[in-house]
Amino acid sequence: LKQNPFTNYRNMLQSSRVLLRNLRSFPLPRVRYSRTSTRFLSAPAEKDDERESMPFDVLIVGGGPAGLAASVRLKQLCSEKDFDLSVCVIEKGSEIGSHILSGNVFDPKAIKELFPDEEDWTEALKDATESVATPVTEDKFLILSDESSFTIPNVLLPPQLHNDGNYVISLGQLCRWMGERAEEMGVEIYPGFSAGEVMWGKDDDVLGITTRDAGIGKDDKPKDTYEPGMHLVARQTLFAEGARGSCTQSIMSKLNLNGDSHPQTYGLGIKEVWEIPVEKLKPGFVQHTLGWPLQSSPLDKTFGGTFLYHQEPNLVHCGLVIGLDYENPYINPYKEFQRWKTHSDVKGHFEGGECISYGARVLNEGGWHALPKLTFKGGMLLGCAAGFLNAVKIKGSHCAIKSGIEAAESVFEVLTKEEVEAVVDCGEVGEERVEIGDYEKRMKESWVGKELFEVRNTHAAFQKWGFVPGLMYSGLAAQILKGREPWTFTHHKADSEMTKPADQFQEIKYPAPDGVLTFDLLTNLQRSGTYHDDDQPSHLRIKHNLNNIPKEISMQVYAAPEQRFCPAGVYEYHGEETKKLVINAQNCIHCKCCSIKMPYEYIDWTVPEGGGGPQYQLM
Repeated sequence: LKQNPFTNYRNMLQSSRVLLRNLRSFPLPRVRYSRTSTRFLSAPAEKDDERESMPFDVLIVGGGPAGLAASVRLKQLCSEKDFDLSVCVIEKGSEIGSHILSGNVFDPKAIKELFPDEEDWTEALKDATESVATPVTEDKFLILSDESSFTIPNVLLPPQLHNDGNYVISLGQLCRWMGERAEEMGVEIYPGFSAGEVMWGKDDDVLGITTRDAGIGKDDKPKDTYEPGMHLVARQTLFAEGARGSCTQSIMSKLNLNGDSHPQTYGLGIKEVWEIPVEKLKPGFVQHTLGWPLQSSPLDKTFGGTFLYHQEPNLVHCGLVIGLDYENPYINPYKEFQRWKTHSDVKGHFEGGECISYGARVLNEGGWHALPKLTFKGGMLLGCAAGFLNAVKIKGSHCAIKSGIEAAESVFEVLTKEEVEAVVDCGEVGEERVEIGDYEKRMKESWVGKELFEVRNTHAAFQKWGFVPGLMYSGLAAQILKGREPWTFTHHKADSEMTKPADQFQEIKYPAPDGVLTFDLLTNLQRSGTYHDDDQPSHLRIKHNLNNIPKEISMQVYAAPEQRFCPAGVYEYHGEETKKLVINAQNCIHCKCCSIKMPYEYIDWTVPEGGGGPQYQLM
């Protein structure tokens, strides 16, 4: 009989536990739970209690820096306090790191806090992954025009932009190393399993998640390879899905966690990795730019800029980040990025090189004012799922790791005090869930809270006044005010609402790619390694009450911006007279941009089968 891969792996772990605990059994009960959420994708299983159930003390959804840091810290505390908790991490990517994308100039303060006994984390990373954490040696910030540039002296830059003591790394490789360390400590990690939906209790408490069914055809019927999803239940479920995670969004909506905060604003980051001749490498070189091509005038309200980093032995990480609150529907972020590479201060870094990887991902830019309530009965939000990114510092990985540490310490303190036997000992999870509010207090009082509070008004300043005034205010806030200003710049619109009608703008004509320095989108998409099984229901679906938006609103009013902002060519309109939207879901690189920037947010982004999507190695 065909068995769920979870079951096979679990049985192996069970056998080890039996030997270690004198043949004590750990039953996997089939438990009935209240189901109040709507399934993301159809479930052929006729009865919910036909699904297998796996209990844990702590379940972590997402194998990024926040989730892995939480798992590591929990197991460290188990060792320190001689108290065992079962900890599980599930990750929708085919392996840890395969869906991770970041710039990345890395602030090491949190990783040093997580591994205080590690003499040199950079050497441990290199030994495990052959990836070199390269110390920053040169730090430049340029304002570009289309033909020239101006360098801003570092002394005039906000302190949070200084990169002394930071490293150029691959965040995906860092996560692979953290995943190995977590497994060595006893964390159960299951890559290739998507969290399909949140499991709710009768009192709106989170009981866990159900993994997405596998082996369902396009016709919504089970194939020969059908595997029903499993209930993963836990005393606490930590959601670390990254920005705009599907489970996180459903929780925030149901519990109104962001009811007292500003709408989250997002940026879209598009990135390439190049191999260049070793003799042309400038190890540790860091360059950021503002101005051309995104800002064409001092009062331009398009928020964003570019980055370019040199990493040993011979890699250049480069990319463009654009705020998704931009107004002009004719902007094509991917083509703006390609155009940027042709600038005289940029193109020389790629001479003699080859582009070897491509990808994109959204990031949070709302900062302090957009943070939601972080906790609820049965769980909490970590990392970019919560919005812990410092847009002025252009960094979020250190905040994500710190949130994992604080979440783990909060959870451990409560779960080890409860008058409930640990799941690792009894194999069962009770019905009652608690809310651990101490985590939110810890985060806001930590250095993460201080960082975000100091620059809480900067993004809104750009949107309020434009490029140059916003830049001046950012310097004032970071250098002098440092969070002491008594005012708040409010923001009340979602990014999708910021797009203006196409008739207020002229269509932008972009240069054709040359195939050497600049590339067409589909050529670059191949470098992401993206793959989805074609015979499965689309994970990108038009919301039921918004079927008219593509044809009547998006095309007619906004000139179909989804054809331009998607960095994977997922959305196209076909037909001569009657244009029809075609969704190429197999191209999706899981950036989540469409769920944010679509007119009226008409796309429901749900998870495909586990293991699908990009296969990033160096991002």
